[in-house]
Amino acid sequence: MRVVVLGVGNILLSDEGIGVHAVTRLAESYDLPPEVEVIDGGTSGMDCLDQLAEADLLLIADCMRSKKAPGTITRLGGDQLQAFFKTKVSPHQVGLSDVLATLNLHGIQPRQTVLLGVEPQSFALGMEPTPAVAASLPAMVEALAAELAAFGLAPQRRAAA
Repeated sequence: MRVVVLGVGNILLSDEGIGVHAVTRLAESYDLPPEVEVIDGGTSGMDCLDQLAEADLLLIADCMRSKKAPGTITRLGGDQLQAFFKTKVSPHQVGLSDVLATLNLHGIQPRQTVLLGVEPQSFALGMEPTPAVAASLPAMVEALAAELAAFGLAPQRRAAA
């Protein structure tokens, strides 16, 4: 079994980088099973093809416009993910769509894909998320851990230092 947790976003544009912040915090806060690979995908897109190919689960963390309050976390999987690619709700949607379509074309797509997205407030220049989005970061990390647990790969929280 192989699971990839992919954080995407540009950490130089405040809320745009929340996916990267979330997977970084997940890796810092939990001991993850050896089957789980955490990737800071940044804005690289196609550069991640080999790492995503034939994963049993691809768990994506990103910012996502959902017309909800800033900091709101939305989960998309299965048929919802198909609808996601029909409307523009993420700054990385084209990149993600291209990557997943390429994997599908070659018959090496992940068996299951789940997207956890946080509603952004700002894409202003800055390395820290806005307060509303930063406040959602612990819940986003917990949601990622819960997805792994639901898939049968429960991470173990590290003791606070």
